[in-house]
Amino acid sequence: MSGTKSLLKAINEAIRQQRWDDAIEAAEDVFQKDPRNYQAHIFLAFALDKKNLPDKAERTYMTATGLKPSDPQAWQGLIKLYQQRRAQKLAPYQHAVLNLAQIYRDADEMYKCQDVVDKFIDYARTHGKREQYVDALDLILPESPIYPALEGRVPHPAKTYEIQAQIIEADEKKRINTLIGDRRTRIGARVSEVTLEVKREVYQQSRLDHVYRQLIDWATDDDVRRKYEEKLLQYCYERLLAWPPGEQKDREAAIVRKLANDMVIIRHPFKFAWDIAINWQDHKDIQDWDVTVLRQYCTFFPDSDLSRVIMAFLTSDISPFPKEEAPKQPVTGARAETEDESEDDEEGGVPTTYVPLTEEDRLLMMMEGGSSADSLFALRLAGEYYQHIEEHENNVELMRKALEHVRLERSRTGLSFRNSEDAFSLCLGTALVFYQSPRHHQEAKSLFDGVLAHEPSSTRAMIGVGLIYEEEEEYNEAIDFLERALQRDPDNLRVRTEAAWVKALKGDFETSRRELESCLPLLSKKGQTNKELLAQTQYRVGYCLWNLETSRAARKNRAGAYAYFLEALKSNLNYAPAYTSLGVYYADYAKDKKRARRCFQKALELSPSEVTAAERLARSFADDGDWDRVELVAQRVVDSGKVKPPPGSKRKGISWPFAALGVAELNKQDYRKAIVSFQAALRISPEDYHSWVGLGESYHGSGRYIAATKAILNAQKLEAAVDGSISEGTWFSKFILAEIKRELGEFDEAIALYREIVASRPDEEGVAIALMQAIVDSARDSLDKGFFGKAVDLAVETLKFADQAPGTIKETFNYWKAVADACSLFSSVQGRLAEFPVDLVQQLLGANDSALEQVVDVDGVGSGITNGLNSEVSQIGPDLTRVLHATILAHKRAIHVSANDVHAQAVAYYNLGWAEYRAHMCLPMQSRRKATKYLKAAIACFKRAIELEAGNSEFWNALGVATSGVNPAVSQHSFVRSLYLNEGGAHAWTNLGTLALLQGDVQFANEAFTKAQSADPDYAHAWLGQGLVALLLGDRKEARGLFTHAMDISESSSLATRRHYAVSMFDHIMESPSDVPVASLIQPILALSQLQGLNPQELAYGHLSALFQERNLEHDRAVATLEKLCAALEADYEVSESPESLKRFAIAKADLARAYLAAGSNAEAVEAAELAIQLSSDESDSELSADERRRVRLSAHVTMGLARYYQQGGGVDEAVACFDSAIEESDGDPDVACVLAQVLWATGKEEARERAREVLFGVIERVPHHVQSVLLLGVIALLDEDDESLEAVVAELQALRASDEGVSPADQKRLGEVLRAVAAFGKGGGGDDAEELKAHQARADVMFHPHLPHGWSELGALGGEEGKSAAEMALRVALKGVAPRGDLAAEELARAYAGTGRAVDAQTAIMVAPWEKAGWTALAEVIQG
Repeated sequence: MSGTKSLLKAINEAIRQQRWDDAIEAAEDVFQKDPRNYQAHIFLAFALDKKNLPDKAERTYMTATGLKPSDPQAWQGLIKLYQQRRAQKLAPYQHAVLNLAQIYRDADEMYKCQDVVDKFIDYARTHGKREQYVDALDLILPESPIYPALEGRVPHPAKTYEIQAQIIEADEKKRINTLIGDRRTRIGARVSEVTLEVKREVYQQSRLDHVYRQLIDWATDDDVRRKYEEKLLQYCYERLLAWPPGEQKDREAAIVRKLANDMVIIRHPFKFAWDIAINWQDHKDIQDWDVTVLRQYCTFFPDSDLSRVIMAFLTSDISPFPKEEAPKQPVTGARAETEDESEDDEEGGVPTTYVPLTEEDRLLMMMEGGSSADSLFALRLAGEYYQHIEEHENNVELMRKALEHVRLERSRTGLSFRNSEDAFSLCLGTALVFYQSPRHHQEAKSLFDGVLAHEPSSTRAMIGVGLIYEEEEEYNEAIDFLERALQRDPDNLRVRTEAAWVKALKGDFETSRRELESCLPLLSKKGQTNKELLAQTQYRVGYCLWNLETSRAARKNRAGAYAYFLEALKSNLNYAPAYTSLGVYYADYAKDKKRARRCFQKALELSPSEVTAAERLARSFADDGDWDRVELVAQRVVDSGKVKPPPGSKRKGISWPFAALGVAELNKQDYRKAIVSFQAALRISPEDYHSWVGLGESYHGSGRYIAATKAILNAQKLEAAVDGSISEGTWFSKFILAEIKRELGEFDEAIALYREIVASRPDEEGVAIALMQAIVDSARDSLDKGFFGKAVDLAVETLKFADQAPGTIKETFNYWKAVADACSLFSSVQGRLAEFPVDLVQQLLGANDSALEQVVDVDGVGSGITNGLNSEVSQIGPDLTRVLHATILAHKRAIHVSANDVHAQAVAYYNLGWAEYRAHMCLPMQSRRKATKYLKAAIACFKRAIELEAGNSEFWNALGVATSGVNPAVSQHSFVRSLYLNEGGAHAWTNLGTLALLQGDVQFANEAFTKAQSADPDYAHAWLGQGLVALLLGDRKEARGLFTHAMDISESSSLATRRHYAVSMFDHIMESPSDVPVASLIQPILALSQLQGLNPQELAYGHLSALFQERNLEHDRAVATLEKLCAALEADYEVSESPESLKRFAIAKADLARAYLAAGSNAEAVEAAELAIQLSSDESDSELSADERRRVRLSAHVTMGLARYYQQGGGVDEAVACFDSAIEESDGDPDVACVLAQVLWATGKEEARERAREVLFGVIERVPHHVQSVLLLGVIALLDEDDESLEAVVAELQALRASDEGVSPADQKRLGEVLRAVAAFGKGGGGDDAEELKAHQARADVMFHPHLPHGWSELGALGGEEGKSAAEMALRVALKGVAPRGDLAAEELARAYAGTGRAVDAQTAIMVAPWEKAGWTALAEVIQG
């Protein structure tokens, strides 16, 4: 023992001297002797602490506390140690403080006890976290074991709990927000779900509930206690919302309910608690709520929505609670009954509770409170009240909101609210029965069935189902449900009267009247409370009497049903069915239509469900032509929902409101809405004839012609089905069908239908006008399609019908417009002017009068079409002048008859302007270079049209066209104005581009034409204009493509497109090789033939057509055309002696000579050629240019030379002389030289042949690569067997074959033929190797030109396997070379087909080119085997 003490002293000495290692070693020595030595542990822990080994020091101190728990040294050492560790060891620090404080308490050292606790709490507040400080405060709370010793020395527990509550509140709020912010960014996270999850997690760990409860228990201040009671309730409610459905949520709901009810019991005015206490009750009936609580709520919270609803309900007639006596003095809302409870009056007085005095005030309070209330009880009271006052529309909206709200509350609180949901469903179902009946019956029945499923004895549900069956006319089921409901509630007069009324609807009027009359005394006793039901019952008794006594005398008797109807109105002045019945009485029996209309109007104002009143009122308005009111009445009935029966209902729908709407919308030209209305009518009544006709007319108006046709055909089927009941109106369906056919372009059928109607109804002016317009439209369509003869025939037909038409229509604008259009067709097809019925038209137009005086001082046309022609006859001929004047006069008549219609007059002036401009354009070119009287008249007419209707873009466009030649500035302004009014006008953009071209602005013109193409890609003149731009820019190929496209998409009456297309194609042919495919000549010939039909006076069209016919090998037609042309030019020259005419005559004669030569008329060819040479001599008066003179004389010389050569008897010398002259005048033209060489060789004379060789060599010297000359020299060398010359020629031929420059595919073919002939018959040729040498040349052709078929075809003709494959390849190459990818001729393709040796290909070859013998030869070879 003495050894231990000495060691302890050594340890103490070492510690004093701060020899910590020695102290530790000494302590270890002590432990070897006495392991449980308390003092050694204290010294060791101290030394370890000084050595900065806090963990070992802590363990040593803890071991010491276990040896002597009641000794303070070890705990003091731990406290000092923990103080050095800051917040890391705050929890062990608190444990040490608690133990040390208990030691001081047991030693009765209270000061030290308090000091150690106070220091720890200050330390925790300073160095610890907020939650650690909250835990530290537990030491001075009643739950602490040292609290009895410290009571009175530390703050009151309420203060400490309040500090804890504030800290925990803030920390939990911050933690919740932080966690939500972190977790909401996860993929697929939803904010609502994350919020509930976070709150649930925090609330599970929270001690705030305990702190609130302890604070409430220890609080001495009532304000603090109430404050934290409110916070506790809100906290528990939030915790309830966070829990998922289950037992825990039910427990939480019970806690919240108890807290709220406790506050209500002590009358603490915390609105949230009172709302929960009231709204969470779920009673079957309203009367189960505590009325005292409800009234106290209104007292405490008079400004809340729920208070308004409760007060309005409690003061209403349907309140099941006893009425409260009016207080003698106003009672303030929060005043307590005793002084002890006066602390509840927190606000020192609140506004006095407002009590509604009238029904209007009560309804206003209910609407304000119910619309914005977030309360199940408020919604339930509002629903019951709305049902009582029959505000069904508002109740439907409110109860839908209530059902959504009850579902939300169920999910939030976990409470079932079964009775509340049933109440809402019943209110909603009842409202849906009457609101827009029967639209919502299915929904209402499902609601009632839902209630009956779990409560089969629900009276209100059975009544609701009964009402639905009544509305759907299923009276047996309705009676069953209503009588079952009556058995459960026999005193319910509403159910009783309804059950009786259903029997009347079923047809048992006597029983119904008896039962209804028995209810009248009972209803009368109740007075004002049931005045609506009384009025309804009185009306129903009158209705039964009306149907029981059907004689006219009985119904006219004012003491019968009439009296009951009046009594019903006395009971309820706003009862609509009574007005309807009175309206029927006045209309059918009292013969007072004015009073009947007022009754029907009143009935419809009160209730849109009064279908009978609405129908009679609509018919009355329709008879007056007041379609706006018809539309209003019909729309009101449609909106009521009465017209369409619900799915599965036996009740028939009502179609007339939709049909009436359709007719009204047709009158407003609102075709889209009209279509919808007529379709709705036909869904209800598929056999409604007039709805089918209306639907067809609506489709026609909207441009849906196929659908319109189907609708009218359905109507006509009904015409055949019914037995003549609608025969008077069937003509209109034919008229609509004819209009549709006309719009579809089926003019023949349309005209036939119009004629049928005119035959049966000759006085229908509209049909006669429509027939004239249809014939004119058909004529225009024929003109556009190229049927010029048909167009003229139809125009004549129009004029004949106009002469026979009823006299009254001659005073209409459309009549004279049709006449003018028919006349104008003759000016378009000038080749048929002789067929114009002059006398007939003169008779139509009549004699001179004021109607023909418009702009007569300008154009001079006003005295008939057969007079005043001398000035124009010399220019355009009498026939065309008459046509133009007739057109102008007809338009003047249209202006006269449309004097009272500004729009029609503007259009008439516009049409007259175009007629005048047409007359101007028909004048010769030299006359059009100045402003003619017609052009001035046209400009005046267009200006007048613009004055009458300045917003019409077409008028401005017309003015721009008319002024383009006389005033470009005005023209530009007009086009710009037109485009401002209609930016998408393709014709206006095209005209503006044309004006720019005339002024030399090519770039702007191109932009304008591009705009036109964008606006309307099918407008041909826009493409034509762009083609002119390309032509001006030198791109002939692009221009030709644009002209071709314009030709393809334009009408046959378009002169400009056909003229430019034909000219561009001829220019292309002149520049291209001579072997142009025949197919490319057909369309220009067609275009020119149409041009000649439209304007035969323009001789250039015939001349150009003859040139195309010549190249198409139509020699006889070319001769005929040119003969007529020459005759016309000769006649013109004899009259005018114009050098221009002489020039054109010379050119035509040269072309005619060439045509005669091709046709075999050699003598005529020589004669024509000699005349052409004479006219083209330098001494002639023609205006031929040098190039034209050279061409004409070259053609004439060559033609005459060939003609003389081919003449019988021979004229070789004369022919050679002609060719010499041609060569001399053409500066040695190589083609002429080749012809001369061929003629010389054909004579057979050696001298001639020698000269032929000289001529060809001369050509080669001048034009080394002239293909025809080289070919002729090759043939001559081969025939002469001149091997030396042949060798040189073959070298040149091979060089030409290897080159594509200047060598056409036809030339390549001829080169191959000559080379193969040389290989077969030249030097080294012949014999057995001939075929192989020819094959070698064919392979060379293929190698040099694999894209051309001639090499493959020649190789295929040699036979063998190689030949078969080569023939197949020739066909493939030929197919790729035909149009549109190439210019290969049909003959070449036929030869390629024939070369395969197959029967099907031989037949195809014949089909492709029947004139090519290769196909026929191949087919014969195949047949012969």
